[in-house]
Amino acid sequence: MPICIPDTLPAVDVLRNENVFVMASSRAKTQEIRPLKVLFLNLMPKKIETENQFLRLLSNSALQVDIQLLRIDQRESKNTPIEHLDSFYCDFEDIKHQNFDGLIITGAPLGKVQFDDVVYWSELAKIIDWAKEHVTSTLFVCWAVQAALNILYGLPKLTREHKLSGVYWHNITDPNAILTRGFDDTFLAPHSRYADFPSDIIRQKTDLVILAESATTGAYLMATKDKRMAFVTGHPEYDSFTLANEYFRDLNAGLNPDIPENYFPDNNPDHQARSTWRSHAYLLFSNWLNYYVYQLTPFDLNTRDLTID
Repeated sequence: MPICIPDTLPAVDVLRNENVFVMASSRAKTQEIRPLKVLFLNLMPKKIETENQFLRLLSNSALQVDIQLLRIDQRESKNTPIEHLDSFYCDFEDIKHQNFDGLIITGAPLGKVQFDDVVYWSELAKIIDWAKEHVTSTLFVCWAVQAALNILYGLPKLTREHKLSGVYWHNITDPNAILTRGFDDTFLAPHSRYADFPSDIIRQKTDLVILAESATTGAYLMATKDKRMAFVTGHPEYDSFTLANEYFRDLNAGLNPDIPENYFPDNNPDHQARSTWRSHAYLLFSNWLNYYVYQLTPFDLNTRDLTID
């Protein structure tokens, strides 16, 4: 089944050109199916690019997914037209009385910014707290993981001295975990962050179960035992060229960035990079939608009881 998004959202044409099954909202209204309602809090500056990346992964499922885009930063965007934001995004006040099957909170380029200096920090904390009562399962990605660990567990901001950038091998820690069902024992995933997620600290300071990790990246995939929250410290949604774009952007800005590890063929930026993590990324999002959302959420969201055993 497809994802359901507004007819005029730019992602419709982009994804259809990639042979991704997308259903416009006008057609979805004619089907007698209760789609999953997924709220998408997009914290990335290039919102259209990020929409395409996440919607692509959400499309590879037998479930119909109805996407609602959410924003919390009201400042003028330098990377996304205001017309796009006004047309397709809602504010928290518009939906705070609703219930959702799933919530995805993206990363943000705030690796060196202290939490108290994030302009929408209080609003983000409010949404994360709200999700406990209004969302079946929330998926945090990259910087959103660091933010959630502070808000939910009181973990301080841990920052790496050098940026972690590249594609890294990870190990499954529990072969029977349903969020990693179908994964190979080892798999690749991209990272681009200053945030640090040491596995030992996660185990000592939280009740999260680490499902995948590596010596280089630390904890990669974590979840609460009740499946109400899942945490991905990398960027499985990245396109094959995203790390390259970041590298050349920083290079042109005179920042002397390190070449992303295990990314360019022969470690040569003149060679075109290829995605080596796509299958893992699709499977991760499909598993989350199925096992953490669809299998747990009630049919009628208005009569839900979010006390999940």
